[in-house]
Amino acid sequence: MSYDPPRPAGRLLLTPEDKEAPARIRRLRALGLGDHPEPSLDVFAYGLAELTGAPYAMVNFPGGEGQFFAGLHTPAVAPVLRGDGGGAQLGRVLPRDHGFCPHVVARRRALALEDVSDYPRFAGNPAVDEFGIRSYLGAPLVDSTGTVLGTVSVADVRPRAWGRPGLDAIKARATDLVQRLEGREDGGLPPYAPPAPPMG
Repeated sequence: MSYDPPRPAGRLLLTPEDKEAPARIRRLRALGLGDHPEPSLDVFAYGLAELTGAPYAMVNFPGGEGQFFAGLHTPAVAPVLRGDGGGAQLGRVLPRDHGFCPHVVARRRALALEDVSDYPRFAGNPAVDEFGIRSYLGAPLVDSTGTVLGTVSVADVRPRAWGRPGLDAIKARATDLVQRLEGREDGGLPPYAPPAPPMG
């Protein structure tokens, strides 16, 4: 469940406007983040995947035109094959209209989609067809200045009953990561701790 009522049908597939992009880009630059991979954030993404059992996990810093996964965990082999028999593997860069993180950024709240096909607003998203995404769990990275730096999220190719435990877990990880990111101003990103036991 998404914990958010769907919007009227006329706006189902529209990607939300990103009015905060200029402020976010300035803030990310001040933190030395935004447009390059970060090994420590790849470790963080791996921890998210381990915690949730999801094949995909991301730390996303959206820019003005697209999304950039500074932290990324993907399976070694694409879990879903396209109609031509090939597998599409998620990379570091996505257009703004792909996936569900832009909605999390715009609403400034966590989002749990247990089965995207249950929500006409999300079921037609390009990430569903291209990567086989069926479920999503994400939370915003809101720093001490009130800026949404981006998101942390996981996605699966099968429906997942994230429930309240999943939502609470992703929000807690987002809060922890924001503190670590802001720690860069005081001498660098602290090492990421090992993940907690997987969700039941």
